[in-house]
Amino acid sequence: MQQSETQEKDVFRVNGLPWLTSHAPESDVVISSRIRLARNYRKVPFPNRADFEQLAAVLQLTDGVIPLVEQVTQQHLARYAMDHLTKLQRDVLVDKRLVTNNLVANPQDRVAYISDDTSISLLVNEEDHLRIASRTPGLALEQAYEMASTIDDAFESRLDIAFDEKMGYLTSCPTNLGTGLRASVVLHLPGLVFTRNIANIINISQQLGLSVRGLYGDDKEVVGNLFRVSNQLTLGFSEQEIIDNLKSAVTEIIAHERRARKALALYMKEHLEDDIWRAYGTLRYARLLTEKEVLALFSKVRLGIDMRLVEEVSADCFPDVLIGSRASWLQNLAGTENMSKNELDKLRAETVRSALAAHPGRAARAGA
Repeated sequence: MQQSETQEKDVFRVNGLPWLTSHAPESDVVISSRIRLARNYRKVPFPNRADFEQLAAVLQLTDGVIPLVEQVTQQHLARYAMDHLTKLQRDVLVDKRLVTNNLVANPQDRVAYISDDTSISLLVNEEDHLRIASRTPGLALEQAYEMASTIDDAFESRLDIAFDEKMGYLTSCPTNLGTGLRASVVLHLPGLVFTRNIANIINISQQLGLSVRGLYGDDKEVVGNLFRVSNQLTLGFSEQEIIDNLKSAVTEIIAHERRARKALALYMKEHLEDDIWRAYGTLRYARLLTEKEVLALFSKVRLGIDMRLVEEVSADCFPDVLIGSRASWLQNLAGTENMSKNELDKLRAETVRSALAAHPGRAARAGA
């Protein structure tokens, strides 16, 4: 129990997410990959229909398999009972994308198991009894699937999973029927946004059965030029077909984004560099920053880093800046939810400056 408690403290103190590292395949465009599997236990109602006694029984069944999961993954999994956490702690886990809003909306008998490196999360009694998520940096869907499948095999070896010969895995949402697999990739697409080609990419992706949504912002405005691309259907397709289809589409998007960046560098070089360096200067020296400002400015800086126009800072600062911009994380740092907007903006600017300073690039290291 002592180890679990230590891990719980760490996840609320360390803002970095190892699966967002920039040292990964296609990481100049692809931020991360994720595979999520939805599973349910036979003869137990789905969580939205189950009573508290049935939800507790699901927890007990899941708890019994965790030692085997830890053995096959060679990872320790810390247990986070949602009703034992404060609202602020739950918000931090949501902003780190380790749990979902749906899991924390009704915290009783809802639990998340999270690996020490945060690449694995198991959500219990979300929309389904069990949701297995495996994350990898860059474009590495096969690696993420291999880990998720290993965990899935551990559960299927011990528990009776709801499966139909015709329908496949039974899930609470019809769109997850079949494999129960949701594959997704987070992309940084400033080139396509700036050249106004992003709408074409979204329309074509929908025709291929894929969903393209902004990671931050809303339908009218995507903040930070970050997009999540995922499969929309699982029924009638094998796991490999879903992964191959997504990977093929993402590979095309990567090519379009790189061409857009080359065009910007060729035809708008001075304007591009000025935009990037103004953004870097603001993040490096500003004393007050809003969340929207950080995401928009750092998108330009990250573009500059990936195009080798900025060598003063490393792309490794990305997760620290991303998480450090969130209000929940800043309140968590301060130890209070009672912070004024000015206090949040001040602490956010301090956090961003620290993150940039903590990850010097080649030019900064050479001059040290």
